Amino acid sequence: MKTADPPRPRTRPKRPGAPGAHRRRALPYLLIAPTMLALSAVLGYPLVKLVLLSFQDMTRKELFAGTDPPWVGFKQYRSIFTDAFFWEVVGRTALFTVVCVGLTMGVAMGVALLMRQVDPWVRVTMAGVLVAVWAMPIMVAAAVFRWLTDTDYGVVNWALGLLPGADFTGHNWFANPWHGFTVIVLVVVWGAVPFATITLHAALTQVPAELEEAARVDGARGWQLFRCVTFPVIKPAFVMVTALMAIWDFGVFNQIWLMRGGQPEKEYYLLGVYSFTESFAVNRYSSGAAIAVITVLLLLVGAVVYLRQLLRMGEVE
Repeated sequence: MKTADPPRPRTRPKRPGAPGAHRRRALPYLLIAPTMLALSAVLGYPLVKLVLLSFQDMTRKELFAGTDPPWVGFKQYRSIFTDAFFWEVVGRTALFTVVCVGLTMGVAMGVALLMRQVDPWVRVTMAGVLVAVWAMPIMVAAAVFRWLTDTDYGVVNWALGLLPGADFTGHNWFANPWHGFTVIVLVVVWGAVPFATITLHAALTQVPAELEEAARVDGARGWQLFRCVTFPVIKPAFVMVTALMAIWDFGVFNQIWLMRGGQPEKEYYLLGVYSFTESFAVNRYSSGAAIAVITVLLLLVGAVVYLRQLLRMGEVE
């Protein structure tokens, strides 16, 4: 007579407090730790020194002598916040950011939608051109736009002069800040559109074709199809790119500095240019540091809004 095998002990599931569970939870933090340490060393230390400098009064005397500057508390911030010119620069920076981001995202969305409709070889050609523009150094792009808008030999003045009744002979685009910022905005948008376009086109490839086909069967066309079907799918990528563009455009420095030959007038000051000029042109190092700290705090506010948008979209999904 066969005896029944003894019952096998059941394997109990690991409790949350088991050693293996702790290791699994700690693994992501261990993987990201080298990156966080590198960022702390490269960015954290200078940021701490910047904040400390904003509470001091550093002059060339302390800089050359190597002595510690005196502590002045919130004096730099009080001086900045009571300066009308500072708020003028903040408003100009905000307006500049809104215009650049709006134009960039509008053009990038249009080009991405166009790339979706053309033949594959045209799409590959467009992608190659976008990558080439994206790879162009800012110095080269600024030199090209300075040549295009040159007062005496600029192509833009020549082309606009061909219009009936238009005379742009010897027109200086930077004599009027509104005209000058138009050129600077074009430089910024020119360099930002490739990244935004490629990212949005990648997001558009994830839109299910059957979803759009079903919407067309139901009668959706054009703008209605894009607003109700296509855009909700690509919204996370759109929000991410918009936030990145806002952060980059808020801190624009190189384009203005290069387009004005390293000597921008006060009418062309944005927060980045203002901070640099205060520190290294006027030698008010602590004042420039305080402006830089305020700029970082404003960018952090934008980053928090961006993260909240992502979290909300994650909850909805």
